[in-house]
Amino acid sequence: MSQQIRVTFPDGSQRSFPAGITPLEIAAAISPSLAKKVLVARIDDTVRDAFTPLHHDVTLRLLTWDDPEGKAAFWHSSAHLLAEALEALYPGIKFGYGPPIEQGFYYDVDLGSRRLTEADLEVIEKKMAELAAQNNNYVRIDISKSEALKYFEQKGDPYKVETILELNDGEISFYRQGNFVDLCRGPHIPSTGYIKAIKLTNIAGAYWKGDAKNKQLTRIYGISFPKQKDLDDFLHMQELARQRDHRKLGKELGIFIFDDDVGPGLPLWLPNGGVLIEQLEKLAKKTEEEAGYVRVRTPHIAKESMYLTSGHLPYYQDSMFPPMELEGIRYYLKAMNCPHHHKIYAAEPRSYRDLPLRIAEYGTVYRYEQSGELFGLMRVRCMNMNDAHIYCTEDQFAEEFRAVNEMYLRYFKIFGIEKYVMRFSTHDPAKRGQKYLDLPELWQKTEDMVRRVLIESKIPFVEVPDEAAFYGPKVDVQIWSVIGREFTLATNQVDFGQPLRFGLTYIDRNNQPQTPIVIHRAPLGTHERFIGFLIEHYAGSFPLWLAPVQVAVLPVADRHLEYAQKVLHQLKQKRLRVQLLGSDEKIGKRIRTAEIAKIPYMFIVGDREAADGTVSVRQHGKGDLGSMATDAIIDQLVKQRAEVLGD
Repeated sequence: MSQQIRVTFPDGSQRSFPAGITPLEIAAAISPSLAKKVLVARIDDTVRDAFTPLHHDVTLRLLTWDDPEGKAAFWHSSAHLLAEALEALYPGIKFGYGPPIEQGFYYDVDLGSRRLTEADLEVIEKKMAELAAQNNNYVRIDISKSEALKYFEQKGDPYKVETILELNDGEISFYRQGNFVDLCRGPHIPSTGYIKAIKLTNIAGAYWKGDAKNKQLTRIYGISFPKQKDLDDFLHMQELARQRDHRKLGKELGIFIFDDDVGPGLPLWLPNGGVLIEQLEKLAKKTEEEAGYVRVRTPHIAKESMYLTSGHLPYYQDSMFPPMELEGIRYYLKAMNCPHHHKIYAAEPRSYRDLPLRIAEYGTVYRYEQSGELFGLMRVRCMNMNDAHIYCTEDQFAEEFRAVNEMYLRYFKIFGIEKYVMRFSTHDPAKRGQKYLDLPELWQKTEDMVRRVLIESKIPFVEVPDEAAFYGPKVDVQIWSVIGREFTLATNQVDFGQPLRFGLTYIDRNNQPQTPIVIHRAPLGTHERFIGFLIEHYAGSFPLWLAPVQVAVLPVADRHLEYAQKVLHQLKQKRLRVQLLGSDEKIGKRIRTAEIAKIPYMFIVGDREAADGTVSVRQHGKGDLGSMATDAIIDQLVKQRAEVLGD
């Protein structure tokens, strides 16, 4: 009888299989249809090839296209397929790195003096499809350092040789598909036949190892899918995304601009952008007031000593602007609000009766993002954060943390966000004292507390190791726009480190001093990132309560201006934001102007409307709604606004 191993599955169930069986064979034993979907497998704590033989008891999770690790392996394998096609088309080509990325893959290659064009990409795609159809297996080959060096020295590839020299014996492997061999640690999908649809998307330059002192290579980007329909859907979404690009629409709709004299990453908000900010802030203040928050304001700079106390300088200095020295004292631009709020908490004695204390601020912070990482409103150097800090007892923590998550859910409903997930970031114990505060008991305790709240609240979440804040675990909120683009919106963080550093205390029921738990939260993130998201989410067609201009009044001719002004006055009395599009151009052209500006409603007035006390109503994207009594339609708009802002 052959030796048996015990395999434990994610649901806790166990089954015995012969030693040497692979995850792919296990999938086939469970269901042939499952086996067709399995790309890689998590064996104990490591993602490995699905064709890895198993020789001892393991925990096993079979990973498909629906798992991030499955997509990463699929795209990594596609990068190898790209390299195989390139080698077939351009003999003598040399290869740098070819990793998977967030969406797709790339390969950095040295083509000598040859320059690729868009037409070349079509040829390469065709070759990739031809090779994929051969359904060649990906085969792992563990190899010694000397043998690996010999192979690539004979092949004449200096980039692979340089990479191998940096590795040790026992950590080097090749992967082969067909006649192509590459240096790679894996994992990979079972065969090239899984790759059914391919699109090479871009050509760029990239320095070897990202160092401008090294040779510039050609970087070829691509994406691939297990079904042609998936690629078609992706390309459709990409086109929608281009149409909705917040940088393009932000300029066209008069929301924000950047200026070289002001500096990169420092947006200037135009009047329409100012309205968006004011409305979002009004919503946040209303929501937070109802939830028992108190509002504060803090300075834009602070002394170095405070950031040394908080611990931000040792951990965060690379993201802070350089210090200013005044009268022998070093000051920093504020990169975060929390130390200032801790000082406000510490300004007077606190009792358990005062807790929870919820301190909120729309605080401006400054972070030195690298120039290459700046991207429209999504990555900026000056940002206005919907920030707050909750000081509570351990007994109050679960309810407070849950309430913050429920606030997120309320906002999701208001903005029509249907797809979201919470990323629960924990720490790596091996990095305590370096990347994380060296307080093992508090790490264990607070991570367990957060995990329990998320599970009990039945909120979808994924657990991500080694991404916590330096002072405690956190939950980052990932959201998707209506066209499927993913954004990191906000954060909900636990902080057990700074209360200790600042000596924050409260007096408990037994008249003893205790340290509060602090929750950092920012449900709307920053104005910058959130407005960038909203521009793309709504394609610039904002709902009435948020729209910079809510109603455009259009007199048909000069003789209707007097009545148009009367309607304008009625709208302003109800605090609706309005614009008069006068009669200097034909009415059709002015209607088009209002449509392009994405103004939610148009009131068109002519002879009949002036005589009847009505307006002819057009709604953006829907067209003519017919004639309505002026008072009645204005009341409808006020009621529509009140559904969100309550006024």
